[in-house]
Amino acid sequence: MKVRLLVQLVCTLLVGASSGSRTGQLQKACRPGFSQNFYTVIVSRDKLHGQGILKDTTLSSECVKFEDCQRSREVGFVSSDPKFSVRPDGTVYAEQEVANLSEPVQFMLTARGLHDPHIWETTVKLALAGHLHPLPLTKISFEEMLSRVWDPQPRVIKFSRRHQRGSSANGLRRQKRDWVIPPINVPENSRGPFPHMLVRIRSDQDKNDGIRYSITGAGADQPPSGIYNIDPISGNMFVTQPLDREEKASFHLRAHAVDMNGNQVENPVDLYIYVIDMNDNRPEFQNQVYNGSVAEGSKPGSSVMQVTATDSDDSTTANGMVRYRILSQIPETPISNMFTINSETGDIVTVAAGLDREKVSQYTVIVQATDMEGNNNFGLSNTATALICITDINDNPPELTVRTFSGEVPENKVNVVVTNLTVVDKDQPHSPNWNAVYRIVSGDPSGHFTIRTNPITNEGMLTVVKPVDFEMNRAFMLTVVVSNQAHLASGIQSSLQSTAGVTISVQDVNEPPVFPVNPKMIRFEEGVPAGTTLTVFSAQDPDHFIQQTVRYSKLSDPANWLKINRTNGQITTMALLDRESMYVKNNMYEATFLAFDNGKSGSPQASGTGTLQIYLIDVNDNAPVLIPREAQICEHSRPNSKINITASDTDADPNVGPFVFELPTFPASIRRNWTISRLNGDYAQLRLRISYLEAGVYEIPVIVSDSGNPPLSNRSTIRIKVCPCDNNGDCSATGAVAAAGLGTGAIIAILICIIILLSIVLLFVVWMKRREKERQAKPLLIDPEDDVRDNILKYDEEGGGEEDQDYDLSQLQQPESLDHIITKPTGVRRVDERPVVAESQYPVRSNLPHPGDIGDFINDVVVVGSLLEADH
Repeated sequence: MKVRLLVQLVCTLLVGASSGSRTGQLQKACRPGFSQNFYTVIVSRDKLHGQGILKDTTLSSECVKFEDCQRSREVGFVSSDPKFSVRPDGTVYAEQEVANLSEPVQFMLTARGLHDPHIWETTVKLALAGHLHPLPLTKISFEEMLSRVWDPQPRVIKFSRRHQRGSSANGLRRQKRDWVIPPINVPENSRGPFPHMLVRIRSDQDKNDGIRYSITGAGADQPPSGIYNIDPISGNMFVTQPLDREEKASFHLRAHAVDMNGNQVENPVDLYIYVIDMNDNRPEFQNQVYNGSVAEGSKPGSSVMQVTATDSDDSTTANGMVRYRILSQIPETPISNMFTINSETGDIVTVAAGLDREKVSQYTVIVQATDMEGNNNFGLSNTATALICITDINDNPPELTVRTFSGEVPENKVNVVVTNLTVVDKDQPHSPNWNAVYRIVSGDPSGHFTIRTNPITNEGMLTVVKPVDFEMNRAFMLTVVVSNQAHLASGIQSSLQSTAGVTISVQDVNEPPVFPVNPKMIRFEEGVPAGTTLTVFSAQDPDHFIQQTVRYSKLSDPANWLKINRTNGQITTMALLDRESMYVKNNMYEATFLAFDNGKSGSPQASGTGTLQIYLIDVNDNAPVLIPREAQICEHSRPNSKINITASDTDADPNVGPFVFELPTFPASIRRNWTISRLNGDYAQLRLRISYLEAGVYEIPVIVSDSGNPPLSNRSTIRIKVCPCDNNGDCSATGAVAAAGLGTGAIIAILICIIILLSIVLLFVVWMKRREKERQAKPLLIDPEDDVRDNILKYDEEGGGEEDQDYDLSQLQQPESLDHIITKPTGVRRVDERPVVAESQYPVRSNLPHPGDIGDFINDVVVVGSLLEADH
């Protein structure tokens, strides 16, 4: 009874994209054809009936996928192996009974369209699960392996006779072959000799007619061309060179037979050539060095990292099946096999407990990848390095180096480091597991201290943040606890050494005297007389354990109103206190005083300052002042001829307004010509009582009184310019002169002054002219013929002035004869000699002067100089 076995197969994609990516590609540009160039079908053992596969057994459910972009194309599949075939829906089934699948079976699948000349091809490989390697892994020679692949006797392939067959289920008419040519297997990397004969192509008609054979296709007459050739007469087909499966795994050729005239005598024969894989490629790691990490204290089975190696050989055979193993581990602590690796996936995991970063921070593991399913005898191997870093966990609590720390700090100091708390932590430095956090748990209720962590040394800097007072606390006993930023790992307890005590001694220093109330404010009325005692501004010395004397001095007193008693701090006035002084701001006067001790016990003097604020209460000591002091008004009384007046008082409420404005009774003309009317408490109006007042400047006295108790009054004068006005009520040009205060009498006085000034100038000019005439009329002391420039000789000497009167005038006399001068050579001349040749500027005198003329000339010059000095 024929039993049909439904077989669920696993399809492995070797070449091409996945269905998901293929769908995305089809959305961009649809290309008809098989989804893959190579299909691998793994048949499970439980699909065998006994040791074979029955006819019509379904081996795959839609394993082979063909994309028909037109969706109306009628496509039929033809298998090169008569034992297996593919239905139009992609189902792989057995057409004949198959004895077993102990070795993989490959066949070529061709798709042809009924009305389309295109042909598509793919390769289908069937293998039994667990038997992917074609050869048993025994120690055999390379030649023996090749002998199992090469056909021992080249086969003879004859052109088949064909007859028509009825339409198939899908409507495609195909021809049933008498037999199907099995694929030709050629091992890669063959050593030859080449060319090596593969098969012989024969036609039944070559006995009668001369037949010529040829092959076409990729590898023959198409790139890569020249790999295969055929003897055109004998039909022997050869491979001419070694093949590389990693470059091309299969070839599809066609054999042709023609007569001597080139006419086809046989239909072409399809030849399928498969390159059988040899283990010629080592596994290659993606990286030579892999970095991974695992936390210390991890349990066995914790994942560390994954290493990956690829093999270019056929992954469906043992040649491409890579297995991993660990060769070495450095260091071998605590044991030599702390890690293991999944032989198939390359995942490295921990296999033992005891990882401790503080002992071993990094392991170096050498990993080996071997093909042939890890067989060390036949497989090829490669190695890579895995660096496994042991990451830190907080499994070591911080520990203080001593149980008790000590330090000292001067009182009243802040931001002072009292002591450094040293700590030891074995965890990763400068990480949250190592960084220390310090806390004061007792001994400092007022918060005088804090602990800051030094980021470099991890020490705790105990610092004063609030001043301490020796008189209040001479010492502190603190309890501090240290921990980490990160919590301790599970199961780790805090150490007893994480807690320590700190003893802090406070040093006494000479503190400055302190004013209990600072600033101190007192209230006094202004105007208190000098010598008045205001208050006692005393300070206290906080050094209770040192007997010192406090003394006082004045530091700042802007108005110099105050003085302080040196011993008791009593404040007394030296002058009248005036609230209206420029040194008083908002009724407040401030003075600063200094209190200092005598600095006993070898300590320097310490001083403190205190501020005294005196609030001055206002009294009515300032009379109001009239505002404005000047104004102008039209000489004719008009409705708008009014002057608004007010007053200013430097006092404060209630010693200011409302003000009272009134005109004095004397002189009587004031009230006869002017009148004042009240507007409000601070303002009044001054205007003319009569209809016309002569233009001029008038000074009108006004009495202003304030509202103090008792009130103060002030007689102020307002200067009013009365002037003629135009229609708009503005002073005219003539009125401007009058408004300036120039009356008729003033103008006459100015004119008289101008006349007098002009007379003085005229008399001065006349006097100057007369003096000039007198000077010209006075006779000359020297004869005009006596040219001074002709008689004065140059000497490079200076006299002694009036004291130099002892000189010999005979030396200045001219000689009687000039013969000795005339006979002198040309160009030689003394500076004290008269030139022989007449000069063009002055004529030569006819008569020589008398020798006594020069002496007379000098005497005359002296007399003239004396007269000129007398005139000045």
